[in-house]
Amino acid sequence: MSILFTVGYEGTDIDRFVRTLKAAGVQQLADVRAVAVSRKPGFSKKKLSQRLAEEGIEYFHFVALGDPKPGREAARAGKFDLFRSIYGDHIETDAAQDALQDLKDTVSTAATCLLCFERDPETCHRTIVAREVTDQLGFNIFNLFADDPERYVRHAAKLPRFHPSESVTAA
Repeated sequence: MSILFTVGYEGTDIDRFVRTLKAAGVQQLADVRAVAVSRKPGFSKKKLSQRLAEEGIEYFHFVALGDPKPGREAARAGKFDLFRSIYGDHIETDAAQDALQDLKDTVSTAATCLLCFERDPETCHRTIVAREVTDQLGFNIFNLFADDPERYVRHAAKLPRFHPSESVTAA
């Protein structure tokens, strides 16, 4: 079975973040932030896409899959049921469904990682997006934590890998 990675950049820096992606074998990064601007150096869209290109990782931004402002505010306030409800409504919009289809097409071609800010995947909308993608493609989800890339280097042989021949698109 193939894999879809997810990662948040909270609590890390750009160098450790990139080392984590490379150790996991990520070839594409799918940014699912509504606003790809960050106060953390290196994580705004332009700088991030440039750095990833230097490392041989392709960057895609799926704006329509970002969490709308009320959902982000609910999550920040710890109102996770409200956040999930808001995002659940959002992901059903035509724009989000179109972007979700584009994401599925992208994910089917190479080892891909979904990016958002939150370190904890259970309190981030990227997990909802990942489930939408993997349910249709038959992929597994593997959550990366970019604060300690050496754990992935040490255990590289045990990491799941992307297998394009197992995706629905390739079949």
